[in-house]
Amino acid sequence: MTTNSAAGPLRGIRVLELAGLGAAPFAAMLLSDLGADVLRVDRAGPDGRTESVAAREGPRPEPADPLTRGRRSAAIDLKNADGVQAVLRLVESADVLLEGFRPGVTERLGIGPDECRARNPRLVYARMTGWGQTGPMADRAGHDINYIAVAGVLHPLGRAGERPQAPANLIGDFGGGGMLMALGICAALVERDRSGAGQVIDAAMVDGGALLGTFLYGWHAAGLWSDERGANLLDGGAPFYDTYETADGRFVSVGALEPQFYAGLLTGLGLADAGLPDQLDQTGWPVLRARFAAAFRTRTRDEWTDRFAEVDACVAPVLSLGEAPHADHNRERLAFVDVEGVLQPAPAPRFSRTPGHVQGPPSMPGQHTDAALSDWGFDAGEIADLRRTGAVS
Repeated sequence: MTTNSAAGPLRGIRVLELAGLGAAPFAAMLLSDLGADVLRVDRAGPDGRTESVAAREGPRPEPADPLTRGRRSAAIDLKNADGVQAVLRLVESADVLLEGFRPGVTERLGIGPDECRARNPRLVYARMTGWGQTGPMADRAGHDINYIAVAGVLHPLGRAGERPQAPANLIGDFGGGGMLMALGICAALVERDRSGAGQVIDAAMVDGGALLGTFLYGWHAAGLWSDERGANLLDGGAPFYDTYETADGRFVSVGALEPQFYAGLLTGLGLADAGLPDQLDQTGWPVLRARFAAAFRTRTRDEWTDRFAEVDACVAPVLSLGEAPHADHNRERLAFVDVEGVLQPAPAPRFSRTPGHVQGPPSMPGQHTDAALSDWGFDAGEIADLRRTGAVS
């Protein structure tokens, strides 16, 4: 595990991560991949044992979880007065503190924004929640599916005549949550270079989920998007923007929106001279869908992949999680990396001069307590005192 990144655009930035679940760890992973020195503060119990947040929520593969890659772990008891003082001491040399607790939790622990920024006015204090720090739902429990439901971006997802379909946790937790939080942190660091002052970031998944749907709100206002599921251009309503089953029970994706790509689709399917309805004639879409579906069922997924390899028709195979890392395109771009036997997405985006990299494998809670505290300015005697009082483990 590297203590200071040898590369990456965020080299030299120190981040203190209060261990949590989902969106906040993803943001911390992104910052680490981009070169920041991220120290995760895991929970230490009063008896000196470490206790991971993930383990408290049920079975979870640890320490192989890619979301925790690339940073060291120090176990600190946040209910111990000495542990709280240790965190505030770490804050003094941090650029960013990142937390994902419910509103008010860090204030009750004595490590809220006021206490931390009193120690370090340049600190960027980033807070990740589902509902935000304010509002009538701020104190309520929730998960990704709830946040994107209130954001308005769950309703459009799903087939015609069926109920809304949850898109895993991609929109709320990771896109509108962790990704947007990482962007906010980078923006706050840039602004700090001008003003010399840090600030508090209120990152809410309900806000981020809504933001990801900006184009849908624009189309809806313009009358180009119906509230009826599966009846629109990009939600599976259009037969030329959908998925189709192939002869082997697998699937291909079709995104032939533009006329030239649609023409390529018809040629590849052998339907160019079939006398089909016009592409944009919605009354003819059921006919198009039936003909496309029948055609795709005549060959396997990989046979269709080969057939469309030289045709710009926006047709691509639907790959599983097990298949995607081994696809030729992804292998050529080194889009996946093996970290201690776990294939996982590589850092992105690409930088020409300061490339990001995975700084190390996931760590066990408290694995680097002594070394990390030492690197962050604690001497051996101070670390021994913290161990003696049970503040760290």
